[in-house]
Amino acid sequence: MPSKPPETTALSKDASSDIFYQWYESPIGRLLLTGSEQALYSITLPNQNAIAADQWQQSNNVFKEACKQLDAYFRRDLETFDIPLSPNGTAFQKSVWKALQTIPYGKTTSYGAVAKLVDNPKAGRAVGGANGRNPIPIIIPCHRVIGGNGSLTGFAGGLPAKTFLLDLENTEQLSFQF
Repeated sequence: MPSKPPETTALSKDASSDIFYQWYESPIGRLLLTGSEQALYSITLPNQNAIAADQWQQSNNVFKEACKQLDAYFRRDLETFDIPLSPNGTAFQKSVWKALQTIPYGKTTSYGAVAKLVDNPKAGRAVGGANGRNPIPIIIPCHRVIGGNGSLTGFAGGLPAKTFLLDLENTEQLSFQF
């Protein structure tokens, strides 16, 4: 049975002075975490040319729990994240991101299966678009979605990073259908 995803928090991101950031060194490279004192907004992957905005505030305290959980995930000691999230996107994108959080650790599924889960079975391509715009990769596990034929498809962090994450989880390819 898929685990229930953590609730997302609806927060305003208009006040850029309230945005904090921290760099996190991971096995796939340097990640940029952004968010507020209440929730994580984004994780930018190494090949996405992350730059911290001048008006953001650097803080190692705001992301203490997120970094602790990322450390545990990369050690294979954590399978489900439990931190407040506030991804910015459309209602459809948010429904896809919520569905992604139900894919169990170590399992993969297809874009078509996710489309069915969000009650839009013909929206496989749209699911792929939402998957590609996931602002909180790893924690919202877009890397667990692969092609219907079992092939590895795009990942914002690049296919080597996707392969690393799937190998880290000892993933069984296309092993989970909703």
